[in-house]
Amino acid sequence: MQQPKVYSFPNADQVAQALDKFLAQASAEAIKRHGKFSVAFSGGSLPATVAKYLKDNKSVDFDKWFVFFSDERCVEHTDAESNYKLVKDELLSHVPIPDNQIIRINEALVLDSKLAAEDYDLQMSKALGCDVVNQPPAFDCILLGIGPDGHTCSLFPGHPQVQEKSKWVTFIDDSPKPPASRITLTVPVLNQARNVVFVVTGGSKSDTVKLIVDGRDQTLPAARVAPTEGSLYWFLDDATAKYLT
Repeated sequence: MQQPKVYSFPNADQVAQALDKFLAQASAEAIKRHGKFSVAFSGGSLPATVAKYLKDNKSVDFDKWFVFFSDERCVEHTDAESNYKLVKDELLSHVPIPDNQIIRINEALVLDSKLAAEDYDLQMSKALGCDVVNQPPAFDCILLGIGPDGHTCSLFPGHPQVQEKSKWVTFIDDSPKPPASRITLTVPVLNQARNVVFVVTGGSKSDTVKLIVDGRDQTLPAARVAPTEGSLYWFLDDATAKYLT
C-alpha cells in the first residue's frame, strides 16, 4: 500500500473544485485505459460536494460512466433515505449517464437485505465484467465519507461485516444508524480499487480523521481501507484537517 495522499483546502467549496478536477482526470485516464469509468458513491454530504462543480463540467465523458453505490439503504428508489435518490438529485439528473449504466439496489428485494446484497453483487460483477475467480471487482474510483464513529460505507465498528473477506457485497439488519437494513461493499472490494477517495468537511469529525489517518486505529472501519495496488486520497477542509501531523 502507498502512503495516503492528504489534501487540505480552506473551505468546502475549494474541496468541491479540487474533486471536480480530480474526477475529470481520473475519468479521462480510465476511459483511455479501458473504455469506461466505474465509480461508487456513498451518501451523506458527499454527493453534494462532489457534484457541485462536476455536474457542469463539459469536458467529462459521462456517457462512459458506470455508477455504483458503496452502500445503500434497503428502501425504494424514491425514498428520502435512498443513496441512489440523493446521488440522482445532486448529479445523475444533470449529466448524460445512460440509465442502464447506473447500478442500483433492486427495489423488488428491499424487504430482504440478504437477497438484495446477493443481487447487487451479481449486478456489479456483470457490469464490471469480473472474470477472475475469488478476486474482488476493481473499481476505477470509490468515493467515501466517514461517520463520527469511524464507520464508512455501512461498515460499523464492532459489527461482523467489517471482517467479511469472502463476499464482495454484504448486508446488515441492525445498523446503529437508521434505517436498520442496508447493503454494503466489503473491505476487500474497497482495497481492490484503483483510487479510493475520502471526502470529509465541516470540522465535526477532525478527531476521528486524526485517529484514522495518523493513528491508523484498526477498530475504526475506515482505517482498514488501504488499497492493495491503488491510491488512497483524503480531500479535507482545513477545519477537518486541523489535528493532522
